[in-house]
Amino acid sequence: MARRFRGVDVREAVLLEGPSGWTEFSPFLEYDDAEAATWLAGAVDFGWGRRPAPRRGSVRVNATVPAVAAGDVAAVLARFDDCRTAKVKVAEPGQTLEDDVARVRAVRSAMGPEGRVRVDANGGWNLDEAEHAVHALSPFDLEYIEQPCAGLDELVELRERIGYLGIPVAADESVRKADDPLRVARAGAADLLVVKAQPLGGVHRALEIVAAAGLPAVVSSALDTSVGLAMGVALAAALPELDYDCGLGTSSLFLADVADPPLRAHGGMLPVGPVTPSPERLRSLAAAPERRDWWLRRLTRCHALLAEG
Repeated sequence: MARRFRGVDVREAVLLEGPSGWTEFSPFLEYDDAEAATWLAGAVDFGWGRRPAPRRGSVRVNATVPAVAAGDVAAVLARFDDCRTAKVKVAEPGQTLEDDVARVRAVRSAMGPEGRVRVDANGGWNLDEAEHAVHALSPFDLEYIEQPCAGLDELVELRERIGYLGIPVAADESVRKADDPLRVARAGAADLLVVKAQPLGGVHRALEIVAAAGLPAVVSSALDTSVGLAMGVALAAALPELDYDCGLGTSSLFLADVADPPLRAHGGMLPVGPVTPSPERLRSLAAAPERRDWWLRRLTRCHALLAEG
């Protein structure tokens, strides 16, 4: 990683080549086998299933700004080529709302008045903290605020409290980590959904969830390699409507990636199509034997859970 992001300095992933092409299995290390098995279902869907027909040949993506100091914002945005939208991480443990305000202010200044700025709290605020934060950040013309609170009831009430501000609420963890990903839509807890292919069990399952929810969708990554990003691009390309720029530009957060060249935005856009990892990159980025064995054991356990069904 070029900068620490989501508590991660090095991203680990398993790459698999199936009959439909390369695919990725990369649940975060702290996820248990039951949750990780859903990610494996997503990998199998993409590598062994029939990929959906694209409705567009490219997708527009956003820049992603980690919880850096305001003075580092310009350097982060410089890694993203001509993106008109920036997603800014807020509510970072150990930081303050003043840090968030300074960071978002710096992003708005860099993006200009026509740029689109969204923030992502990853459920880091309670209800009152979220309401206070939204008021503090509202002068920066937010496109939406993503997962301000962790709880579904909190999201419902927050939408009521801040409705007069006209700032939409997006749900991410309330969709991908829920036993019932449609509950957030039925509860009226969000204005739009953030969907990720691997955590939802694959491109086809994510398409079904978006169709059933009846809400606008933003396709995002789970800090994937270029192979996993191609899965997200396939999902975004297959959606009937794509009104929001996608959070699929995260290869720009890496110092090295498995593809050469990596799947990075040019002119704020990513092309639709398969990604094949570079043999040289695979050799240079190969995990240490003990990490490889750890992942193969995890893969085996998750496969057994899918087989049980």
